[in-house]
Amino acid sequence: MITLTAIFSVLLAGSLAYCVLVIVASRRYLSVLTPPSRPTQPVSILKPLCGHDEGLEDNLRSFFEQDYREFEVLLALHRADDPAVTVAEKIMHEYKGKVETRLIITGESPVPNAKAHSLKRLVREARHELLVMADSDVRVTPDFLARLTAEFNDPRVGLVSCPYRAVPGRSLWSRLEAVGMNTELLGGVLVARMIEGMRFALGCAVAVRASVLNSMGGFEYLQEYLAEDFVMGHRAAELGHTVLLSSQLIEHRIGSQGIKQNMGHRLRWARSTRRSRPAGYWGQIFTYPLTWALLLWSVEPAAWPAVLLTLVLRGWAAWASAVDVAHDPLTRKQWWLLPAQDVLGFLVWIGGFVGGTVVWRNRACTILRDGRLQVNP
Repeated sequence: MITLTAIFSVLLAGSLAYCVLVIVASRRYLSVLTPPSRPTQPVSILKPLCGHDEGLEDNLRSFFEQDYREFEVLLALHRADDPAVTVAEKIMHEYKGKVETRLIITGESPVPNAKAHSLKRLVREARHELLVMADSDVRVTPDFLARLTAEFNDPRVGLVSCPYRAVPGRSLWSRLEAVGMNTELLGGVLVARMIEGMRFALGCAVAVRASVLNSMGGFEYLQEYLAEDFVMGHRAAELGHTVLLSSQLIEHRIGSQGIKQNMGHRLRWARSTRRSRPAGYWGQIFTYPLTWALLLWSVEPAAWPAVLLTLVLRGWAAWASAVDVAHDPLTRKQWWLLPAQDVLGFLVWIGGFVGGTVVWRNRACTILRDGRLQVNP
């Protein structure tokens, strides 16, 4: 018991220190937000689609409604009979003559990362130097492009990725995941930005100069990885380009999911993170203060004041990232989901150490030690 008490005490102390870092990192991020400026360069928006996601029509429409001088929207689908085709054609017809847009059928992906396969084709079709890649479950405000392009006024900036507010569907599991994204994930991104700078990218929405993308080998290189977004940001930084966390917040609409689907994709990304950032994944041991406080209390009942302190600091850190930065109404109103999500997130983290097989787009794949994907026979 003495040994367990000591171990849990050390882990809790480190976790409480991490909570303080999240609070400080959130303040620092908010202090350097970039105001929008006049549009400076044309933009190609690249949107890989696959299936009819919940809210797809409104998500797509938000990219066509940009208050921006010159941009094009390129959409990619693997098959002409994909359910998303109907939605895409409806939006394209609605904005015909107002927004330059094209729909490209890429064919089935010959590589495990089907999204990267679509983006490789879209990059070839893009007419402009500045590329903005956004997932189908992303929704943006009309000033999205204006704010994003302002951050490229510095010629040293090669890549910018957007922080996001996770917006859940109707299910409890999606609400729990949204709370985790807006507190645990976003907090970790802000701390990493403060300590080591941005040496990675968040995949929901990434803007990159085409010349920078070409210098890292383009999607011919990136398509081999599951976390191609992380690799893109890491390679850009390695090549000497400045990578920024944008001042432009976007919405990541995660939709409604049952427990099986939710746990499946959580474990997939946990295993991907473990392969892509092994040191960072081990460092997540300090991102679960409530778990360590409860474990300490279970072996040392006299440690109850530490539980109260943990609740205060964890709540403060969650508020700093989810409410102050992400403006998340879910965490503000349903704060009682936070302890359950923290425990669930800890269990997923533990599960991420086990196995390297994932199922993605109905393909069974193995994540190799360097983060590359290999299709299982």
